[in-house]
Amino acid sequence: MMAGREAVMEEFADFRAPLYEVKANLFKGLAHPVRIRVLELLSAAPEVSVTELLSATGLEASHLSQHLSVLRRYQLVKGERRALQMFYTLAYPQVAELLSVARLLLNDMLHTTRAQLESSEATAPASAAAASTR
Repeated sequence: MMAGREAVMEEFADFRAPLYEVKANLFKGLAHPVRIRVLELLSAAPEVSVTELLSATGLEASHLSQHLSVLRRYQLVKGERRALQMFYTLAYPQVAELLSVARLLLNDMLHTTRAQLESSEATAPASAAAASTR
């Protein structure tokens, strides 16, 4: 089992690889809506049980397990078993910050798109009227 983990660590944090490749591997770990949702849930609480994650996501246990495995592989979450229950936390608080920055970026992009649409709608009737008088 350790050999597999070492291979993932080498792929993820290969110190010979350019930083942009290492960053791309980080984003591979984030590249699914379910994983983003799980990270958001973990950002909102100090720890969350698998039972709570199942309830909040509506996933089957096997599907959630696969996504949690990816998040662990990319070192985004940590799991701890207590008795019969598994609890997860963010591996680094910066993960919550990353999600927050992404939310701010998306809000700004949405605002810009709305402003562009409103601007084009405001000028469209004037352009159409000018074209019809020619």
